[in-house]
Amino acid sequence: MRSLSSQLHLDHSSTDLSILINCLAVACKDIASRLQQGAMAGILGSAGAENVQGETQKKLDVIANDILKDYLLDSGVVRALASEEEEDIVECSKLGNYLVSFDPLDGSSNIDINSMVGTIFSIYETTAGGSVSSQDFLQPGRNQIAAGYVLYGPSVMLVLTTGNGVKMYTLDQRIGEFLLTDEQVKVDTDTKEFAINMSNQRHWAAPMQSYVGDLLAGQEGPRGKNFNMRWVAAMVADVHRILCRGGLFAYPWDQREPEKAGKLRLMYEANPMGMLIEQAGGKAYTDQGPILDIQPEHIHQRVPVILGAANEVDACLAYHQKP
Repeated sequence: MRSLSSQLHLDHSSTDLSILINCLAVACKDIASRLQQGAMAGILGSAGAENVQGETQKKLDVIANDILKDYLLDSGVVRALASEEEEDIVECSKLGNYLVSFDPLDGSSNIDINSMVGTIFSIYETTAGGSVSSQDFLQPGRNQIAAGYVLYGPSVMLVLTTGNGVKMYTLDQRIGEFLLTDEQVKVDTDTKEFAINMSNQRHWAAPMQSYVGDLLAGQEGPRGKNFNMRWVAAMVADVHRILCRGGLFAYPWDQREPEKAGKLRLMYEANPMGMLIEQAGGKAYTDQGPILDIQPEHIHQRVPVILGAANEVDACLAYHQKP
């Protein structure tokens, strides 16, 4: 099995990009180590504060954010970073060529029940010569040069694209290296499985209610087949399942906070996951169009998300296009 560094070399990644990806991998190994200690390390429970999103921070939200920030600041190749846990961007090295957006610990509500969580990241190039601002981050997802996530589960896995397909790496705990375990991840175009938070059904727009209602009707309904539902309450885990065995994931707009387009953040959740899904042959959309074509308005912007098996995404979108 090839190591992450060896594979990046074979993929002709630039020296600086390889340094950055390896830096992210080392930071995530550090986070994984803290997670494995659990209650013994005093990392469980609330940090007693809210982040910029107005969400209650877990202790490990703060720890994971600080770990990633410290490693990226020291890398020498990052110009600036943006995080779910930071109100504004953080400038790094003036010699850096990359902008990095990340969700340090996706699904952190799962920490206290020892369920799956992960780190999601998105990488852009920058040509900013002087000071950098949040405006430099406001690029469509099509501009990403790399994206990925690390899943902290029964094994620690890095899922990565540098624009030429999706590869999966598994952390070999004996030697502390991520080793390539799947070099060509593909998402089947059809599926009989979907992931969505059904407790919000009554709040969705009518097209999404109709779509999911038809899925639940099964073989006797208009879709003519039985669907299975899975929901982990961590985007990183639900998307990982799609990359491994297919499916559809959706977090739609709902009417409880109509001024917010959705729950998931565009820059460090929807864009990197959208790139991974597209690189694996799937589709990633809002109810209005491709996620990766959205021109961001601010670094913490939220969007509705529908992604996964290409034909099933099309089927869902068809409900939104009906008169």
